Amino acid sequence: MSADADRSRERSRPAGTSAGDGGRFVILHEKELCQRLVARDEQALVELVDVATPWLLGVTHAMLSDAGDAEDVVMQTFEIAWNRVGLVRDDGSDLVPWLLRIARNRAIDQLRARRRHQMKTQLIATLGGLDEDVTPATEPNEAAQPGWHVHETVKAAIGALPDDQRTAILLAYFRGLTQSEIAEHLAIPLGTVKTRLRLAFDKLRVSLATVKDWNL
Repeated sequence: MSADADRSRERSRPAGTSAGDGGRFVILHEKELCQRLVARDEQALVELVDVATPWLLGVTHAMLSDAGDAEDVVMQTFEIAWNRVGLVRDDGSDLVPWLLRIARNRAIDQLRARRRHQMKTQLIATLGGLDEDVTPATEPNEAAQPGWHVHETVKAAIGALPDDQRTAILLAYFRGLTQSEIAEHLAIPLGTVKTRLRLAFDKLRVSLATVKDWNL
């Protein structure tokens, strides 16, 4: 690749970021960025949004399977982060993992809200009170979505798990069930659920070690 092309790509990157190994964006000068966020520097928030959005969209889209819901969760994540950035370590080393945890928790809340809505809809339908047609949403070109490579990596890692461990992970992370709810759903002891999740986590940490700042 020519030097001109390299310089052009460098200019196109968000301020405070780098392509990193394998072309992945990483945050440079995390401590400085975190300090600016604490000082309510709105430009620092813009820079954080630029670099973190692809990763957050990759995770939330994998959980929610809906581009619109994923984008809503990412927006909520940055709002929460802006108001609670003081919780991050002074050196900013846990900034991106912290954002991922917020996004995952918000996505779980969204999944639980869906479940409540579905149960209510099913009840209304059973009682004969629902007669309008429901049109499924049209999916966008998923491969063009930011963070899609993260989604595919996570999907492949989960797909490689043994069936019992994969089921436990899907119920916990992608349907938002608690360990007790999983045990009840599968009619197995709670201790078995904990063991399956622990084994699955260990394997996913190895499989996803190359994904920057992935945190289970």
